[in-house]
Amino acid sequence: MKSLPEESGTASATEARAQWVARYKQILLEMLNNRPSGTRQRLAALLRKNRSFISQITNPTYSTPIPARHLETLFEVCHFSEKARQEFLKYYDLAHPGRRPIVEKPSPHRHPEGTSRLRKLTLYLPDLGSEVANHQLDEWVLDTVRRLNDLLRPLSGSEVTPSGSQEPGSSTDP
Repeated sequence: MKSLPEESGTASATEARAQWVARYKQILLEMLNNRPSGTRQRLAALLRKNRSFISQITNPTYSTPIPARHLETLFEVCHFSEKARQEFLKYYDLAHPGRRPIVEKPSPHRHPEGTSRLRKLTLYLPDLGSEVANHQLDEWVLDTVRRLNDLLRPLSGSEVTPSGSQEPGSSTDP
């Protein structure tokens, strides 16, 4: 197996990043391949993307980076072990320094395997009569959830994912 840039020290920065991206995508692909059929579709739905996006972010030959905001959802859906998660994050951080916030202390909402628990919250919104208007409303609601997450994260230690799911410890009850 070809040595990685951190080991050889001879690759350029661009080549190194490409190899690190390929490595973390390979880890994701292995985790996803060990999940039941339908996992890719579930992941696409949770990320509000189509299946081709899932193919791009799991294919080591594509240099398309995985957005940091999707990481927790990937870890949850693919059931990453703590070891696989740490290895994935090692290469992710090497490929994209500073892209994801560094968590100094572990979340109290972690499984024994180290992954965050997510739960689904379903909202029923009015049909506005047009796909464009409905899409705009959906995006507004998701943007509001993301902003609330940014405000509440330091206070509660819980995190709401961009898909609208949230970790335990956050309550939707008044």
